[in-house]
Amino acid sequence: MPQTIPFTKGHGTGNDFVVIPDPDGALDLSDDQVAVLCDRRFGIGADGVLRVVRSSAIPEGAGADAEWFMDYRNADGSAAEMCGNGIRVFARYLVDAGWAFIDDEPLAIATRAGVKHVTRSDRGFEVDLGTWRVESGDVLVRAKGAGAPRPGMGIDVGNPHVVVALPDTDELDALDLAAVPQLHPEPAKGANVEFVVPSDPLVHAGTGSIRMRVFERGVGETLSCGTGVAAAALAVREWAGPAAPDAWTVDVPGGTLGVRMHDGHVLLSGPATLVYAGEVTLA
Repeated sequence: MPQTIPFTKGHGTGNDFVVIPDPDGALDLSDDQVAVLCDRRFGIGADGVLRVVRSSAIPEGAGADAEWFMDYRNADGSAAEMCGNGIRVFARYLVDAGWAFIDDEPLAIATRAGVKHVTRSDRGFEVDLGTWRVESGDVLVRAKGAGAPRPGMGIDVGNPHVVVALPDTDELDALDLAAVPQLHPEPAKGANVEFVVPSDPLVHAGTGSIRMRVFERGVGETLSCGTGVAAAALAVREWAGPAAPDAWTVDVPGGTLGVRMHDGHVLLSGPATLVYAGEVTLA
């Protein structure tokens, strides 16, 4: 028998999500159901689904020091470790629903990449993504419209990324990210791929600035990718050397996000918007 459920549509700098409240973990969404919900012609349309579930009601959340678990699914239905834009939208939903508060203390949210903490910021919300890891060895990236293959830096911020530097905005704009970038060697779990161009000058008033486009695994090109923005800033900081700043702004097609590095952690800040709510009957 068809099941009708409530949902809310939200986005962070154009990276959009179907938010589904399921506090007690009663829903068992199949990959196909998630894909239909995210379909922009036959469903609601989104880059992914955020299921709002208590940590105690989902196996991945067992023992987490957080009441709520962000069950993030890509547009193709596959589960993902983390989503930097999604977790801000998730926090905004919890606060607006009265299910959680962000006052003097950060809001803890469990994810497949561990517990993350969200606070308010001048840009909207800021999430501490935790530590990061620079992978050894370059990954060769071939992208349609980019000419010759280029080396990319592997960066793990709770989920895997490969960041590629391009020489100018003309080449960035010429990329055809309707085609899947080819990675050699292919990371075991795949990766999001970020293409970046440094601003000129790279640093102004102590803050670095770059422009970025992204191809997300399991989704395709998106207007923004929060963890990808963090990975891109970290990669350019690594390339720039020890004098590079710890504060960055990153322009993506959907807007601008802030990144800062503090005490070995990388933090991402930006807006989170809830657009509309409704009900949908699951396929």
